[in-house]
Amino acid sequence: MRWNWNQPDWPNFVYDSAAIEPLERRFLLSSGEILGAVRHVTGNERDRLRIELLSEEAMRTSAIEGEVLDRGSVQSSLRRQFGLITDGAPSKPKEQGVAEMMVDVYSTYGAPLTHETLSRWHGMLLAHDRGLETIGAYRRHADAMQIVSGRIDRPTVHFEAPPSAQVQGEMDVFVDWFNRTAPDGTTPLPALARAALGHLWFESIHPFEDGNGRLGRALAEKSLAQNIGQPSLIALAYTIERDRKAYYDQLETHQKTLDVTGWLIWFAEIVLKAQQVTLTRVAFFIAKAKFYDQFRDRLNERQAKVIERMFREGPDGFKGGLSAENYIAITGTSRATTTRDLQDLVEMGALSRTGERRHTRYWLMV
Repeated sequence: MRWNWNQPDWPNFVYDSAAIEPLERRFLLSSGEILGAVRHVTGNERDRLRIELLSEEAMRTSAIEGEVLDRGSVQSSLRRQFGLITDGAPSKPKEQGVAEMMVDVYSTYGAPLTHETLSRWHGMLLAHDRGLETIGAYRRHADAMQIVSGRIDRPTVHFEAPPSAQVQGEMDVFVDWFNRTAPDGTTPLPALARAALGHLWFESIHPFEDGNGRLGRALAEKSLAQNIGQPSLIALAYTIERDRKAYYDQLETHQKTLDVTGWLIWFAEIVLKAQQVTLTRVAFFIAKAKFYDQFRDRLNERQAKVIERMFREGPDGFKGGLSAENYIAITGTSRATTTRDLQDLVEMGALSRTGERRHTRYWLMV
């Protein structure tokens, strides 16, 4: 199999720049909309919004790799990294590591990329993993670095990266390209083209023993942030995780060719979807703040617990709406009390009601 990195013209990727020009324009427009929306969030609320967006991305970038993290621990770790008051939740090693990396990406987005930057991120992300031979440095093992699936005795090889002996040289070229194509570099590239090319190129080198997917997505975030001049906070990992199979299929297809127009279009559309998710989340966050301003002092303890649980489901809310059974399960109260509490929430305008009898469902009024 001839992979992209052992083709004669590697790493000279080719693509139709005209095909993504309309997507580049949409990206810049949506970036302005996000910046405008975030300006409506001020003070402590902005810190809370930042924690919510970053914690969701930390959870999702790990989920893409099949890792399930504890949300409370991630958020507590993020607050600690930003120097904010924590809620007392423990910071577990995996969650603390990804939080450290996310905050470093966020805080140093404008700095040039270096080998030390990547090694620092890797060390943060995988300090807890005692099974790795090399942490905080490029891989050194002699075995082939392969992406495989299927049975151990009959594996399917989806991709094989360059040998470890070549990694330092490959990464020298990559880091130089990344910095040259930055907005203030000698050969700047448009935002989406640069982020998409950088992600595919990094994943094709696969320079670390583990964690390459998470680091590659962090690099894409850094690239986009540099092009818009501030941390992007877009839901990139969230959007990729929702279509994880297509993500891996696209990578596999375009790691066998240097013609990457299809990859650039796919990745650009993912970024645009991620921007819309972020706009929705920011609007939801603002609506949530207004909701609590209006109703916080009117909710009893049970109602407050259920409302908080409903908000935790995000903009889409409970699938199919909140039922009386949901309320009972969350609060442990009786059916008669549940009926009174829900009726009270509807009358005060906190919830709306649809359906009748056992089909009755409740929805947040935001």
